[in-house]
Amino acid sequence: MATPSVTLGVPVARTSREVPHTVSPGLWTLAWRRLKSDKVGMVSLVIVILYLVMVVLSALGLIAKDWQKEVGVNYAPPSFLGAEAVVAAPGTTPNAPAAGAAPSAPAYQSTIVDPIGDVIAKLRAGKVPAGGLPPETTEEQSVDPLAKVMAEIRADQKLAKAEKHETRLATLPFGGDKWGRDVLKKTIKGSETSIFVGIASATVATLIGTLLGALAGYYGRWVDDFLNWFYSVFSSMPGLLLIFAVAAVLQHKGVMTIVLILGLTGWTGVFRLIRAEYLKHKAREYVQAADAIGASNSRRMFIHIFPNVSHVALVQLSILVVAFIKAEVILSFLGFGVPVDVVSWGSMLNEAQNELILGKWWQLVAAGTAMAVLVTAFSIFTDSLRDALDPRLKGRAGA
Repeated sequence: MATPSVTLGVPVARTSREVPHTVSPGLWTLAWRRLKSDKVGMVSLVIVILYLVMVVLSALGLIAKDWQKEVGVNYAPPSFLGAEAVVAAPGTTPNAPAAGAAPSAPAYQSTIVDPIGDVIAKLRAGKVPAGGLPPETTEEQSVDPLAKVMAEIRADQKLAKAEKHETRLATLPFGGDKWGRDVLKKTIKGSETSIFVGIASATVATLIGTLLGALAGYYGRWVDDFLNWFYSVFSSMPGLLLIFAVAAVLQHKGVMTIVLILGLTGWTGVFRLIRAEYLKHKAREYVQAADAIGASNSRRMFIHIFPNVSHVALVQLSILVVAFIKAEVILSFLGFGVPVDVVSWGSMLNEAQNELILGKWWQLVAAGTAMAVLVTAFSIFTDSLRDALDPRLKGRAGA
């Protein structure tokens, strides 16, 4: 229904139909749309998520909790068949012969009669006659010392020559190390250490760099001068040598020690970028408007400015994760990383260098492949995330 209204003496009809309200998408919505359109980036994201799920399951003890158990011979090759690898076919039992098959050979028994066998059994059971042992038990009798050995040989031959109805599965599909431990479980457990160190160290470095960069860029003047001098001291030294120097000073091996070493030495790149963003944003109209309504400095820094520069911190975080995973591998490989009772990809590569001389290549391939797949996927995902969060690409996002 139309409602008349008067404008400058001219009646104008006002309709009740309202114009549909549209909300323009925000930065993160546009970024997600761009990221979804990048097929390579999405595949990389799926691989990274699978690694993170594997790490969580390993930390909860649901997988690879018995990685230290010796389940094979020393330097067991890939597809090693152990004693636990015999699985009966459906409808049969592991020890029973299949239908129509010849019965298995009976267990080896000694043919020498032992007249005191019953008495010894009673002694072991605690059933000794009240009158003592019979007289004939005092005579020296002959026994078969090879009975136990022959029984073990027969058992090994039976395992080596499995019946047709039995299926043999690999106990160690990726081989074993020099102690006979499963390399596959060891790689999964090593990924828990390496990935945790990478994520935790990158988080510490990003927090330090973001906080110092925000203070320097927002306040400027003597605060900026002091923090720039502090940044210059750290950035003037090669990063890897600085890490080795701090590790040598601490003289304490442990996962948290590596996290602190990498986090306290890797914040310089984040500081430089965040400082530049704060210098650019603090003079913009929305920050001046917040100042006009009485917003405090901390509110303007972290409530108004930081959401507009958070994409820079997020991209730097993902870049540092890759860098710190490789740094942990290098530290553990050189002996500055995790202690001997903790496994990581770096410690596995350290062991594999000696095994490679002996022709035992499977531990090197397992740890190297696992690390290469994760680092490659994370690097590709980081590039896709950086392109998706670039504000200059906002207008190219599809509906």
